Amino acid sequence: MPKAAYHFPRGFLWGTATAAHQVEGNNTNNNWWAWEQDGHTVDKSGLACDWWGGRWKEDFDRAAEAGQNAHRLSVEWSRIQPDPDRWDENALDRYRQMLRGLRERGMTAMVTLHHFSDPLWLMEQGGWENGETPGKFADFVRKTMEALKEYTTLWVTINEPNVYAYSGYVAGAFPPGKKDMKTALRVMTNLVRGHAQAYRAIHEVQREARVGMAVNYRSIFPANPKSPLDRWVAKTQSGIFNDLFPRAAQDGKVKFLYKTINVPEAAGTQDFIGLNYYSRDYVTFDLRLPGELFGRRAYAEDADLSDTGFIANEPAGFFEALKWARGFGKPIIVTENGVEDADDHMRPRYLAQHIHQLWRAVNFNWRIKGYFHWSLVDNFEWERGWTQRFGLWELDVETQARRKRPSADLYAEICKENGLSSEMVEKYCPEALEKIFPE
Repeated sequence: MPKAAYHFPRGFLWGTATAAHQVEGNNTNNNWWAWEQDGHTVDKSGLACDWWGGRWKEDFDRAAEAGQNAHRLSVEWSRIQPDPDRWDENALDRYRQMLRGLRERGMTAMVTLHHFSDPLWLMEQGGWENGETPGKFADFVRKTMEALKEYTTLWVTINEPNVYAYSGYVAGAFPPGKKDMKTALRVMTNLVRGHAQAYRAIHEVQREARVGMAVNYRSIFPANPKSPLDRWVAKTQSGIFNDLFPRAAQDGKVKFLYKTINVPEAAGTQDFIGLNYYSRDYVTFDLRLPGELFGRRAYAEDADLSDTGFIANEPAGFFEALKWARGFGKPIIVTENGVEDADDHMRPRYLAQHIHQLWRAVNFNWRIKGYFHWSLVDNFEWERGWTQRFGLWELDVETQARRKRPSADLYAEICKENGLSSEMVEKYCPEALEKIFPE
């Protein structure tokens, strides 16, 4: 087979993504820590990856040595504002040190301001069910921005607001563990308002800022494309889960089934589309599942599945996600993409096949500016605890030792080459060679 390579534009961002509660450790003042202590998770986060203890330095070193020129991290609201009337300047200084550390390593920082966790005091006041929370979030964002603006212009207001609302208020897997569609709609609307107020607060402090949300796009296909009911439920679920938040940030309207709530202050509040993509579902109409909008989701029968069956390797769904994101007319940043795979048997082909789809989209001159792989090192995966391993580097939770997986070397070659070559694929995942570089 002749040698070939798919290259990306100069200045393309290559990085990994992390989140505060998942890597810092001992985040004892937020709702997730309380959720863990109450027995709602498989494991407890504990020290996590011990970033609050300083081990971010060695992980940043690994990322920089591997050719990554960017990193996405989040800040923890409950550390910065431990009480309603108190700010912790030491916490802000700790985040300044992290961002300074990225700059010293020649890496662009992307900062997420809300990644699933909320302060305990906020939850005692009703959390995102409370109409006053968007304003409190904007106050937190403004304070954080003032402290960190020297080190980045790239901001994510809220990570996966669709997952936050669904998992916490429909499925009940996230705190506060509710299953109430009406409450979920109120939370979604307040999250839109919170994003809008944060967007404006950021631009007041830093005019050159680029601000967006990171939305989890779930590719939802009708299990039987010939069935009008399967097609209806796929369209309906996708419209709510995928479209609601970015559309609201575009036109100021929260559209949920046959109800529209006007949030005019949200119109025009995204400078880029942050896209998180992992997999594709096939949905079948099922009257017995009103809480799931009458749709039963499953993976394809012959799916290439991850360790626990949590993710199916569906790279075509990634291209579909990028095409969907392009429809909003904004630049795109892939803010998360990855797979849980403890022994690294699947991740190399998952990574190579998804990077190939990314290149296809870039080759159409779609405005895609960067890619952040989830994740740099194994981290605490929310209600699933330590049972899923997404890291390019393996973490021994007991000893905090890191061990490099083969896919870390593949990603390093991609970052340093600013592209994907047939030699890389042949070396790390030869089983995918014919799909990515057909003769």
